[in-house]
Amino acid sequence: MNDTQIIISVGIAEANIVIAPDLIRTSGLGSCVGAVLYDSKKEIAGLSHVLLPDSSLTRQAAFNKYKYADTAIPALVEQLIGAGARLNQLKAKLAGGAQMFQFTSNSDIMRIGPRNVEAVQAILQEYHIPVISSDVGGNSGRTIEFNPITCKMKIRKVNKMEYFI
Repeated sequence: MNDTQIIISVGIAEANIVIAPDLIRTSGLGSCVGAVLYDSKKEIAGLSHVLLPDSSLTRQAAFNKYKYADTAIPALVEQLIGAGARLNQLKAKLAGGAQMFQFTSNSDIMRIGPRNVEAVQAILQEYHIPVISSDVGGNSGRTIEFNPITCKMKIRKVNKMEYFI
């Protein structure tokens, strides 16, 4: 890491963008999904830490748009385009969406991780943004870090080695 490189951290239900040489990272991805959208030629990337699949269930008039897949991804796309990324060049990498707890019921409401993954994928499909790679599901939490120069996502799982996708 060179002296001028900054790592931008994204918290739960937040999003941010970086321009090379800076990196972007989020930790605590359990059932949440970390969606990285990037334009490799412009070396711009954005990361959204999606907490829940669908904003239609919220009863609040004013809510955090970065909390829900259906509002976070469009907001991130808008931010990226505002910073110079091109919609037709955006690609995505996903991580998270784990099933963190074992439930005896098969209730869909308890499948937050898989539902988050499905919701993020559906929104990306609407925007015609291809998912280049993903590391989703399972039952381990993850920390991810993305480098807009190499377009590689570093993933660290709890008690596991780091690897790249």
